[in-house]
Amino acid sequence: MSRKLTGAMLGGALLLAPQLASAHITLETQKAFANSSYKAVLRVPHGCEGKPTTAIRVRIPEGLIAVKPMPKPGWQLAVVNAKYQHPYRYEGSEVTEGVKEIDWSGGKLPDEFYDEFAFIGRLTDFPPGTVLSFPTVQECEDGAVQRWIEIPAPGQNPDDLEDPAPQLTVVEGKGGDDD
Repeated sequence: MSRKLTGAMLGGALLLAPQLASAHITLETQKAFANSSYKAVLRVPHGCEGKPTTAIRVRIPEGLIAVKPMPKPGWQLAVVNAKYQHPYRYEGSEVTEGVKEIDWSGGKLPDEFYDEFAFIGRLTDFPPGTVLSFPTVQECEDGAVQRWIEIPAPGQNPDDLEDPAPQLTVVEGKGGDDD
C-alpha cells in the first residue's frame, strides 16, 4: 500500500474519531407513520467512559401505546406502567394506561462492543412533523451514568446538544397495518 493512500486512510480515520467518540444512543428507525405499529431499536454504541453498560432505561413518550419490550438473554426486564394523559382507542377498546418506562438491567455490555435494545408499540394520531423524544439513561459499572435526556427546543438541531435523547419523527403517509 502506498504511503499516500495510507496517509489518506489515516487522515479519514482521524476525522471520524471525534464523531465515534461522541456517539450516543440513537433509534435505528427515526421516522414512522402515525396510527401504525413501530418497532423501536435503541442502538448502544459504547459504555460510559470505557466502563461496561449494566442497565438501559428508556421513558416512553405520550401517544406511543401498547408497548411491549423485547427480553434480552442475560438481562432482567422491568416496566413501569402509568396512566396515559387521556384515553386512546386500540384494537376496538379504550386504553387508559400502559408502559411508560422500560428498564433492562443486570447485564454487562463491554465498552468495546455494540448492542441493541428493542420494543414495539402503536403510534397514535400524530400530525406529520411531530418529533417524539425517548429520554434514555445508560448505567455502567462503578456508578458511571450517561443521561441521553436532552430534548431540543423548537427549531434547535439535536446535534447541537451534548446528550440528546433519541428521537422519532412522524411522517406523512399511512402505515402498513390497521390495528
